[in-house]
Amino acid sequence: MMSGLDSGISNTVLPVIASSLGVDVASAQWVVAIYVLVLSCLLLAFGRLGDLYGYRRTYLSGFGLFVVASATCAFSTNIGMLVAARGVQAIGAAMLAANSPAILINAFPEQQRGRALGFQATAVYLGLAIGPSLGGWLTAVFGWGAVFLVNVPIGLADLLLGSRVIPRDRRLVKNGESFDFTGAALFTVALLVLIFGLNQVHDWGWTSPLLTASMLAAALAFGAFIVVERHAIAPLLDLHLFTSREFSASVASATLQYTAVFSMQFLLPFYLIQARGLSVGIAGLVLTAQPVVMACTAPFSGALSDRLGARLPATFGMAIIAVGLGLLSRLGLDTPLPAIVAVLLLIGAGVGLFTAPNMSAALGAVPGMRRGVASGVLATARNVGMVLGIGIGGALFTSILAANGAAPVPEVIVAAATVGLSAAAVIAVIGTMTSAAAR
Repeated sequence: MMSGLDSGISNTVLPVIASSLGVDVASAQWVVAIYVLVLSCLLLAFGRLGDLYGYRRTYLSGFGLFVVASATCAFSTNIGMLVAARGVQAIGAAMLAANSPAILINAFPEQQRGRALGFQATAVYLGLAIGPSLGGWLTAVFGWGAVFLVNVPIGLADLLLGSRVIPRDRRLVKNGESFDFTGAALFTVALLVLIFGLNQVHDWGWTSPLLTASMLAAALAFGAFIVVERHAIAPLLDLHLFTSREFSASVASATLQYTAVFSMQFLLPFYLIQARGLSVGIAGLVLTAQPVVMACTAPFSGALSDRLGARLPATFGMAIIAVGLGLLSRLGLDTPLPAIVAVLLLIGAGVGLFTAPNMSAALGAVPGMRRGVASGVLATARNVGMVLGIGIGGALFTSILAANGAAPVPEVIVAAATVGLSAAAVIAVIGTMTSAAAR
């Protein structure tokens, strides 16, 4: 819940931070960007560290680091200090995100695995749902520092509870295995360049030489990483994991699902605010429909996957997402708001149905000693999908606007948004096929 809360709460206050610290919005955007970059690049490494040295130890250390960094964020006096503290906060978040699914998988029998992961998904979605409104209220009453300070009591409570209830780690390192620093460095560089490039797509454009150079550098670094991992005695990422059809298809499906949904989440605010003229508060209320239903659906889908197997509910959930995005691609200036809310409820149900079963399928397909790094792979896929979705949605949106003149009118904004939503629907259809193929 804390991770979802932090993701939803920090975006809300960027304009206030920019004004308070005397910087432009572009500089303030690094408060969010640095968090995404650092988190994405370190998930795999901390998953592997959990496999080697214990999930509990890594997980609780992440809480401690997250609490200290959150307090530092709250009392930052300049943008450089705040961005640096957010980077440290992301390190702690990576330690948490990469190990929590592995802890749950090991704590529950196979017949309860989906339900456990479903409740975890519910906690994350609740954090995402209440984050924007809570962030606005805290900022209005206490100032922007409160949105980071709220993590301190939550994190300390989590640290105390986790230290009491999570089983102690056994000594996991065997046969002289050690951490693969070369592989970790190559993977970090590759993902850093890839995500940074994708994050700039809506500014650079898909045909930009800068984007081409970024993608080429990322491809070279990924290629070097694969070569190193194939010959390493104790690789950071055991490439044999991807010989499992269940694991590979689940990772691909997760990437496609987050790409499709985050493309929608990027585009809809432009449609609601700029084309339909809604206030930010009303638009936020409309968009809250999706995570609320996600939170309600996730435990049900987890329990359903324990009974029917993971693949059927995951594929059905992705198909629902595709249908919902297809309906949104037909938006017009006169589309009733209740109809939009209804479709968002449908998409939220699809995401809730998909997430826990897909994760259960992926983690159930790997050996117990590789569940930390497998969790890291899934979390990395999630973050890459988010950035890719925003990049694709943003690039399509801005290209349509540019083709129709400098001053966008509501009709053009609707046309640009629906093109992006159509692309998101196609991505979700492909995700439905990859999910079905994992069976």
